[in-house]
Amino acid sequence: MKPLRKPFDGDPLFPLELSYRTMKKPIDELPDHLHDRYEIVFVHSGQGVFFIDDAWYEKKAGDLFLIPGNTIHRSLPHDEDPVVSSVLFFAPRLLHTESVDGAYHALLCFDRARKHKTYRLELPDSLIAEIEASFKEIHLELERQQLGSREAVKLIASTLLLRINRLIYAQQPDRAEETASIPFWMKEALREIDEHPERSNGLSTLAARACISPPHFSRVFKQLTAMNVTQYVNAKRIVRAKELLTSTDRSVAEIAQSCGYETTAHFHRIFKRVAGTTPSGYRKTAPQQ
Repeated sequence: MKPLRKPFDGDPLFPLELSYRTMKKPIDELPDHLHDRYEIVFVHSGQGVFFIDDAWYEKKAGDLFLIPGNTIHRSLPHDEDPVVSSVLFFAPRLLHTESVDGAYHALLCFDRARKHKTYRLELPDSLIAEIEASFKEIHLELERQQLGSREAVKLIASTLLLRINRLIYAQQPDRAEETASIPFWMKEALREIDEHPERSNGLSTLAARACISPPHFSRVFKQLTAMNVTQYVNAKRIVRAKELLTSTDRSVAEIAQSCGYETTAHFHRIFKRVAGTTPSGYRKTAPQQ
């Protein structure tokens, strides 16, 4: 199964959606997926596991997850204690505005999450109450649609991000350790794919490096990521390609080669399958970095 592209049906002029206090059972969750929207996920109650990028995190009440755009992720709620969570999806351009403070912008916490690969925050009780209140305010503004509701939502979301940024930068910058029990060889394989998706990291190569039989490696890999190795590598390559398309003026052919594709035609085919558009189409419509 390839990673899905979660669809968003809201107003393109106001790219923000809220899923408020919804119960997440295993049957309701998407498999591995990615999209351009950023996510703030708050867990009100329940238990589960969150697979984000190349790590697994235990999921429990009071946890906050920050997921930058184009990050592969998947939630696995507990069968007997399903997760109740609120998720705010938004396009970064909505909240990443010019600041009078040159050292600050609202998405600092997402930049840090991506850089350090630290996507979960354990919150103090005082901040938990504030975040729950913020999600409730956003929910009410979106539901009532009063005069200035969209501006109110932007202000609440910006204030929420300010609280999160201050918490993060008051703490030590060391990477938080994921707590889910995952074999070391699997963590190493995922780290290799994440750092060098352009390499020919096929099943046989990764299994040999881990000293694991290919069938066992494949079975565990798919159980934990819901994808086979080829699908996962392609997803990582397309994430890299998206970054290059929006941050450089390199040709599509050059980007295809640097991402590990021998032919531009093959790159086009895989990119459209994963991203839903062509590389050139993505470059024209995606916000430039």
